[in-house]
Amino acid sequence: MKIRYFAWVRERVGKPEEELSPPATVKTAADLLGWLKTLGPEYEWALEKSEFIRVAVDKVHVTPEAPITGAAEVALFPPMTGG
Repeated sequence: MKIRYFAWVRERVGKPEEELSPPATVKTAADLLGWLKTLGPEYEWALEKSEFIRVAVDKVHVTPEAPITGAAEVALFPPMTGG
């Protein structure tokens, strides 16, 4: 699955995207964020407040409980504001 990072999540992880194969135990968006934190200190730092990270699965914003099984792309966004 392709994981894409945006804004300061990308800056902290140090790359705009990557191809990863999460273990079978990673079934939801929240599971994915938790698993990514285990990949290294840069991921832990980028996702330290994962409750605020927005997740899109195949270009559709989802809740943390949303399944990611079979997704081609997951995108991670920090909170957004604007007007």
